[in-house]
Amino acid sequence: MRAYLDVETSFSNKLTVIGLYVADSSKLIQLVGEAITPENLMDYLNGVKRIYTYNGNRFDIPIIHRDLGINLRRSHESQDLMYDCHKQNLKGGLKAVEKVLGIARNVFGRGEDDPRILWRRYRVHWDLDALERLLEYNREDTLNLLLLEERLKYGIRAAGPEKVPVKSYIRLV
Repeated sequence: MRAYLDVETSFSNKLTVIGLYVADSSKLIQLVGEAITPENLMDYLNGVKRIYTYNGNRFDIPIIHRDLGINLRRSHESQDLMYDCHKQNLKGGLKAVEKVLGIARNVFGRGEDDPRILWRRYRVHWDLDALERLLEYNREDTLNLLLLEERLKYGIRAAGPEKVPVKSYIRLV
């Protein structure tokens, strides 16, 4: 099985959200705040062989290792799509690559939509709209990894999904 993983962090660089899409079951999981535990993460990764990320080998996976004590590079195969993009001369962050490849999104993570600002608004003011916006941003980051992988494999004009199917959604807060 394969899974797509993306994390968000606070201004102090602590995990705030882990987004995980298990492709074989079309299940989207978001662990938020106190629900981010080693047990929860490993439960949802049960049966997963390969984890896909964007810049995950340098950011997401080391953050998880630091905060949860889990080394996903040891327990799972890891494919960092950023390096696959570089091989095809696609440079820049995930949003820049998505734009070139025609992958749509609603939340860009800039200004008031910066995930760290959204997290702070949620934690300090219990702003549920900020939490929803943060989770939407993480969902797009996570699900768009599958679309990115498809475009890298088959080309930008290849017939492929425009949206990733989500049959079940689990949010633990």
